[in-house]
Amino acid sequence: MKTKNIFLGCLFASFTFLGSAQEIVLKGKELFGDITARQIGPALMSGRIIDMEVHPTNAQIIYTGTAGGGVWKSNDGGATYAPIFEEHIQSIGQVAIDPNDPDKTIWVGTGEIWTRNSVSIGDGLYRSKDGGVNWDKMGFDKSERISGIEIHPENSDVVYVAVLGALWSDSTERGIYKTTDGGKTWNNILYIDEKTGAADFMMDPNNPDVLYASMWDHRRTAWDFNSGGTGSGLHKSTDGGKTWNKIHNGFPEGMLGRIGIAVAPSDSNRIYAVIESEKDKGLYRSTDAGANWEKTNGDFALTVRPFYFSRIVVDPKDPDVVVKGGLSGSISKDGGETFVALGNMHSDIHDIVFDINNSDMMHVGTDGGIYRSWNQGTTMEIVSNLPLSQFYHISVDDAEPYRIYGGLQDNGSWYGPSSSPGGIEARDWVRVGVGDGFRVLKHPTKEVLYSEMQGADNVWRYDMERNYTKNVKPLAVTGYDDLRFNWNAPMTVSAHQPDRFYMGSQYVHVSEDMGDTWNIISPDLTTNDPAKQPTKSGGLSNDTSGAEKHTTIFTIAESPMDEKVLWVGTDDGNVQITRDGGKNWSNVTANITGLPANTWVYHIEASVHGKGTAYAVFDGHARGDMKPYVYKTKDYGVTWTSIVTDDIPLFARNIQEDYENEDLLFLGAEDGLYITVNGGKNWSHFTNNFPHTAIHFLDLQKKTNDLVAGTHGRGVIILDDISTLRQVTQDVLTKKVHFFDTKTGTMVEEGGFGGGSTELEFVGRNPGTSLQLKYYLKKRHTFGKMSLEIQDMDGNKVSTLSPGKSKGINIVNWNYTSKAPKNAAGKTLSFGAFQPLRAKAGTYKAVMKKGKDTYETTFTIQNDPKSFITAKEREAQYTTATSLFNIQEDLAYMVYKMDGMITSGEKAIEANPKAKKVAQPLIDELNALKNTLVITSGDNYVDSAPPQLREKLGTLYSDVAANFEAPSQAQLENFKLLSDRFAKAKVDLEKITSKRLSKFTKYMDKAGLPAMDLKSKEDFLK
Repeated sequence: MKTKNIFLGCLFASFTFLGSAQEIVLKGKELFGDITARQIGPALMSGRIIDMEVHPTNAQIIYTGTAGGGVWKSNDGGATYAPIFEEHIQSIGQVAIDPNDPDKTIWVGTGEIWTRNSVSIGDGLYRSKDGGVNWDKMGFDKSERISGIEIHPENSDVVYVAVLGALWSDSTERGIYKTTDGGKTWNNILYIDEKTGAADFMMDPNNPDVLYASMWDHRRTAWDFNSGGTGSGLHKSTDGGKTWNKIHNGFPEGMLGRIGIAVAPSDSNRIYAVIESEKDKGLYRSTDAGANWEKTNGDFALTVRPFYFSRIVVDPKDPDVVVKGGLSGSISKDGGETFVALGNMHSDIHDIVFDINNSDMMHVGTDGGIYRSWNQGTTMEIVSNLPLSQFYHISVDDAEPYRIYGGLQDNGSWYGPSSSPGGIEARDWVRVGVGDGFRVLKHPTKEVLYSEMQGADNVWRYDMERNYTKNVKPLAVTGYDDLRFNWNAPMTVSAHQPDRFYMGSQYVHVSEDMGDTWNIISPDLTTNDPAKQPTKSGGLSNDTSGAEKHTTIFTIAESPMDEKVLWVGTDDGNVQITRDGGKNWSNVTANITGLPANTWVYHIEASVHGKGTAYAVFDGHARGDMKPYVYKTKDYGVTWTSIVTDDIPLFARNIQEDYENEDLLFLGAEDGLYITVNGGKNWSHFTNNFPHTAIHFLDLQKKTNDLVAGTHGRGVIILDDISTLRQVTQDVLTKKVHFFDTKTGTMVEEGGFGGGSTELEFVGRNPGTSLQLKYYLKKRHTFGKMSLEIQDMDGNKVSTLSPGKSKGINIVNWNYTSKAPKNAAGKTLSFGAFQPLRAKAGTYKAVMKKGKDTYETTFTIQNDPKSFITAKEREAQYTTATSLFNIQEDLAYMVYKMDGMITSGEKAIEANPKAKKVAQPLIDELNALKNTLVITSGDNYVDSAPPQLREKLGTLYSDVAANFEAPSQAQLENFKLLSDRFAKAKVDLEKITSKRLSKFTKYMDKAGLPAMDLKSKEDFLK
């Protein structure tokens, strides 16, 4: 049945004049209506955690800010979490709980602060006054990354915000800000320069006027990263931010980089700082509130990758217990003199919080989600219901159900099903790679896939049936330069030659034998700019991991219409095309107007609607340009047209065209999914169960028409069957009501077992199997009657449905059933009351009555094509189920008539005791018979009575009607037995009424009592 339509908001429709025509443009939920996304995770590998905060007085409440998956709240001590920030940008830098109103007031600063090359961006500061249900924007739109929020413990109007600022460019919105009016106005109270932001910020837990701010001079480009500079340093204020002083006495000499700080809650004089510097980097400790410092430890585990691991945390009760984030995380119990690694968990530790009452209990945020420990970090347990997986790329195959493949940030590569019995569980996902996983592509005809690891360090060909892996990475050859592979190196499988496999370095490599042998079919297609090919990266801390490898090919697209047409896009801005299989190449970048030079070509989509048609998505955020750039060509790149509008506020990474309607396009942007139904004239942000998370790749499954999104923070999200959007035309939008084409419904014959996950584990939702009726309403139906029926082709009612009444696209589900049989009244419930009769395969119509108007559409439903059941068996099942249905309704009417006679007799006796002589025998005999037909005592649980005819019929009917096969011999024999019992009951009733009823009726007439008023069977069954 149709669930209540939740899209009640009336948004807006705009009208564009095209000559004399008036184009109707619907936006958002007015267009998408009931179309809803399906989040399937996975959560077994989870994703990067940025910040964790514990309620100051209730240890059961914990907030978690994530890299790309929003803010999550736990109400059970971290056992489970639920999202509370879905309608806003999902990249989080800091969460803060108001100590004066901890149950309701929460602040969130957006923008991830662990600044690796793939970080998402933020769009400012938010506040909730109702525990995370609703949020208000509080400014800092251009901050990009907020690293700290501190609230005065006695005055909620006084709030400090630390802004790390832009990662890829200069910006003035950096430093420490203060408000004294609850966020209405903000003053910048500590600012260094356009390259230096606040990396860490703390308020003295015992004196709110004492503040510590770590300032960090840094800059990332697509090809380099520099940490450290003259702006870096540690500052202290003792007057609420009015004045600041550097506190470097005892610091290492030379340039400073990122500094992480922590003040011991139990001793404000004890401060720890982990310092990145030119010389003598390590952990430093002060015992006099920062006046003097001494180095306590310089272990690699404490100093590795400061841009990524700078969080340091002190036990709230013991100033000697210190925990430092890092590759594995380290804990010291002697004030930082010595450290040991935390227990076994995912690498890359970013935050740690202690239970407020029990320091043995810790919550740890990693690149692979959240872990909990009950013994101060010695052993760890993962939280299994946080679907925060960060996909770089996804693809789908043609299996049934189809499988989804993809690689994740620091969590390897995997594939899993689009549906699974009981829901998509962790056990359904299969690992096919390690490290940072990127592209995973299935061979078109074989159970073989290709999987790659960061920078093409490994390119695996994996035989899925034999569980066998071979590394098929292209290697350098004579006559060519050393190969430069992007961190996310491109791979493509040919649609024309199944064994053909492409890869890109600065050259295009092609293999005709699934990677066993390779040929280079292009010159260097990049700018090959030596300035963008540094040998070292990292600044004060060398971090040459390969993630900044530049001047490389990033995307390869073979035309699905011509195998000789190949498109290539590079990370340094070149769009190249060959029309002869690689013999000759043309750089068509100069033909694209309005595009800044050297803008990263993130994706090229070769169209199915024309050999020369393609789409190119450019991403300039790695140099501070947050605008989207999306272009289309129809002439092999000779001319290009921008299809971006102001509807898209941030940069995009991927575009997917519909395979049937050229005007239907899907765009994956930094803040979620955008859809156009008119070729890019207008775009709508899709937000129906789709959070504002960064989308790195999109794919369209051709058989099911499912749009599959690989997000960098919320796993895989699916829009099931987007075919309705193909039909949204101007003609449709002018109609009062329009039924879209109804996809043939399949009565899936599945009855196996699945599931088994506990409430602590994430389970991805399966697509529904019901038939979906989809229709468009030009206006919301508010007044008057509106109904929706399923009828056979002769106009007989099969089922009544609840219609959706919202403006836009409405979806009503029908589960291929009519109604359940009307059951005889009894003391308890009967199974037969809940099992509807299933419809037969064939053609039906949906009939909508809206006021005085009637609209209808026809559709078909079919039996499962994979069914093993014969037509003869299916007919036997339907005939038997129908017979049992009818007997139950006959029994129900029989009992209704008996109850009417019993009630009439009891009223007659009540009106005149003399009636007892003729009424009581009738009552007694009817009750005696009724006791054999229905349960008249007990309950459905501990005081259950033996089943009678109604219960036995209901059980048999439920078993037969719910099945697809012919009834078994045992069921048929039981049916014969119960049918005979019902036939005998009818005879017994006839005997009772012929013997007793006429006398009673005559008495009623003679006594002037009202005659029995019984409904006809037809009226009774309505």
